[in-house]
Amino acid sequence: QVQLVESGGGSVLAGGSMTLSCAASTSRYPTSAYCMAWFRQAPGKEREGVAFSDSKGRATYADSVKGRFTISRDNAKNILYLQMNNTNAEDTAMYFCAADLYWSGRCKGSLYSYWGQGTQVTVSS
Repeated sequence: QVQLVESGGGSVLAGGSMTLSCAASTSRYPTSAYCMAWFRQAPGKEREGVAFSDSKGRATYADSVKGRFTISRDNAKNILYLQMNNTNAEDTAMYFCAADLYWSGRCKGSLYSYWGQGTQVTVSS
């Protein structure tokens, strides 16, 4: 089993920066065996994938955040990060951390097996 706990959310002014963290607790496999990702969901909208990190740490991003957000991971500390720069009102959402084993076949799309409870990010102008 995997437990994911997000932190670092809050309020930020438009154009500002914020860093989210996701602490992972795994029982059978090391964190390096998991692909991990950040998703977000705004009120009235579907959940969308924001940034993805494969088990080797290679990153991909949604077009809406490319060039502004950076996903990174520290497998020794079992932490996934999301650095958010140049934020705007459209970034306001609940942000979720997700994970799955890299051989699960679920590392693309939104069918991750493990999810955190989320952390709220509010961008105000």
